[in-house]
Amino acid sequence: MPARHLRTSSTTLRLTIALLASVAVLGAVLMIPWGGSEPEAAPDPTVSHTPEPPTAPPAPVRQNIYTCPAYSGIDHANPVANLYKDTFTWGTTPPTKVGDGKGNINWRMNPPNNPSWYMWLHSLRWLGQGIDAAAGGDKAALQRVSAITHDWVKDNPYSWKSDVGAYESTMHRTNVLICLRQAVLSGLHVARLPLTYAWLDKALMEHAWFLQKNYSGDWNHGTDESLALFGIGCTLQRDDLKKIASDRLTSAIKTSIDTQGSTNEQSTAYAQFNYVLWGRAIDVLRKCGVDPGTTITARRRELAKWLALATNSLGNLPQLGDSEVVRTVPVTGTVLEYAGTRGARGIRPTQRIGIFDAGYIFGRTGWGEKRPFTQESTYSIRFGPSQKLHGHNDHTSITYTSRGRDILIDGGHAGYKMDDWRFWARSQFAHNEMVVKSATGHPETKLVRSSIKATSEFYELHDSPGAGIDRTRDVLVLKDPDLMVVLDRGSSAVDQEYSTLWHLPADQKVVVSGNDRVVAARPGDKVKTTLLQIPFQQETTPIEVTTGQQDPIQGWHYTTIDKRLPAPVVKFNRSGENASILSVIAPTRTNATVSYTTSLQGSRMIVNLTVDGVTTVIGVAADGTMQRIK
Repeated sequence: MPARHLRTSSTTLRLTIALLASVAVLGAVLMIPWGGSEPEAAPDPTVSHTPEPPTAPPAPVRQNIYTCPAYSGIDHANPVANLYKDTFTWGTTPPTKVGDGKGNINWRMNPPNNPSWYMWLHSLRWLGQGIDAAAGGDKAALQRVSAITHDWVKDNPYSWKSDVGAYESTMHRTNVLICLRQAVLSGLHVARLPLTYAWLDKALMEHAWFLQKNYSGDWNHGTDESLALFGIGCTLQRDDLKKIASDRLTSAIKTSIDTQGSTNEQSTAYAQFNYVLWGRAIDVLRKCGVDPGTTITARRRELAKWLALATNSLGNLPQLGDSEVVRTVPVTGTVLEYAGTRGARGIRPTQRIGIFDAGYIFGRTGWGEKRPFTQESTYSIRFGPSQKLHGHNDHTSITYTSRGRDILIDGGHAGYKMDDWRFWARSQFAHNEMVVKSATGHPETKLVRSSIKATSEFYELHDSPGAGIDRTRDVLVLKDPDLMVVLDRGSSAVDQEYSTLWHLPADQKVVVSGNDRVVAARPGDKVKTTLLQIPFQQETTPIEVTTGQQDPIQGWHYTTIDKRLPAPVVKFNRSGENASILSVIAPTRTNATVSYTTSLQGSRMIVNLTVDGVTTVIGVAADGTMQRIK
């Protein structure tokens, strides 16, 4: 059915942000070529960092080459035969006939009512296989992709800003126009664009004007825009356009990737995409005679360290923000090689804990020194600035892997359609945190203190998720035995409903035993997870488990934007002005016993944990301080 224009006064900004993202996640996925001592706790926010070297002056122009950047996989599902039928395919939507069979396209179509589908239609990236065929001399393919592209130009006159699909895909379409121009020259064996294609250069200049006037800012979208603008300048030998674009890139890198390697996207998948994107920026600038300087290289080097530390023991990046399950790309010659190959190649890193000002803690028991890489335990904890761009309302949330599998997961990435599913996936309820039902804020969360020791790490985080509500989370992570102890505390002047949520993988079957214990395991597996609710300053309440609930939405896991699985969520609940919820997450062998006793030592509670025959003693102070005693 014909689709209405997707931009409205109330949803423009949200759709604008949402529609960008598929390219980043897809780009990150497609770049993947295959499926004892005192630890260093760094970078330390309190330590000044070595200044970056100054940007070198531009090198003399030696060449004017802008390489067609291909089509990010959008073309894979759109063979040349389908282009002759004016048929477009994206995602899980069936192939859709969008034209009359002669290259006359209905650019307002959007049968699935999906903003991403609509944007990729307008991107023209789906013409990629036809453009490649045209470049090789296939005149029929050249005629068809030229007809479809020219039809877009005629049906979407400058400025196309009022149509969100045309607007958001401008930088992608710009590259397709450049690729088509190159295909015309190579396919027809000519050095200059024929007069019959004068419309193509005119379209490129209109896109250049649009990109100059509608810069999205210093994040992945703006970087892509700057590269596309630079590509026009390089292709048409317009030094003024090259300078505008290169100046934007020089400025943007300092915001997009900070000195510690964190990006401003608030998403692990987008962090990896930015690593690739800024690598391309270096290549693009150099090939068209502009020296990229030293800052991009320096920031990418720190981002590589960030990504390596973020990599979990399964070789994946934790699903933080708008992130599908994504493998870490093992970039040869960097710290990512070891992390991305799960220790099979590369140099083993020495740093096992990273604390980053942008709001990330990444930790691990090791890098495979004394046990296999996949048998290490790894975790992430979120804090920092309030939600923006591709971030979720996930502050204080934890992910955890151990014994070769996921233990605590994130709800995942539901895609960019502005519906209840995306609202849930971005909300506090899709993450491993103490939620407050009345809270609607996206607060800044402070890391109040941390302590890193050889066999334990302690962190305290604090924020205010709603008016008059205080929330504190204390986390103690242990090695040998590998487990987590988490204390959540909340306070308010009025009664609230507090729940600590623990999201478990979709394959887990959950058994509740009384008010203090949950055991989860995949049938037939050799690993189980025991979750304990230990009374501390309050009595415990009955444990709830929710799986696959649709109203309200809870108990799901998006591994990709197209794959949603019912997954159990364990809830430890409190009602009243105050809450105190003490949790233990202990991954063990299936036949291992997990037990505990408690006693008081003054105002401090002592917890004796016995896990698979090993007894560990933990002190929990009245102010939330937790310490491993034994």
